[in-house]
Amino acid sequence: MKEREEELIARAASAREHAYAPYSGFRVGAALLAAGGGVYDGCNVENASYGATICAERVAAVKAVSAGERRFLALAVVADGPSLPAPCGICRQFLAEFGPELEIYLADLAGERKRTTLGALLPEAFTRAALPGGDAGG
Repeated sequence: MKEREEELIARAASAREHAYAPYSGFRVGAALLAAGGGVYDGCNVENASYGATICAERVAAVKAVSAGERRFLALAVVADGPSLPAPCGICRQFLAEFGPELEIYLADLAGERKRTTLGALLPEAFTRAALPGGDAGG
């Protein structure tokens, strides 16, 4: 378990180096472990039209989904700021679509760490179960 956590944090830290953050300067990296064993990383990509910015967590998830993955086990998020990084609300909702039981590792460059879950970060998430016929797979 600890080995997996450290590997994902290292991958997220590496992905962070590729972040495109000319406006905020806040570079974030993420690494997502899929149930199939693949690890997909991502970094934040900002845009002059701020609403077009995409977070590292969603970049990693989109890469995984486009590779055919649909279930995720763990996510690491790494950034350097005044507090540990945590997925924003949009990322939490986006991830709930594919892994509501997701384990999440938060880390900064100074070595501070926190382990949590998506359920703890987004209790009572809106998922397919709330929709008519919501138990059908996707």
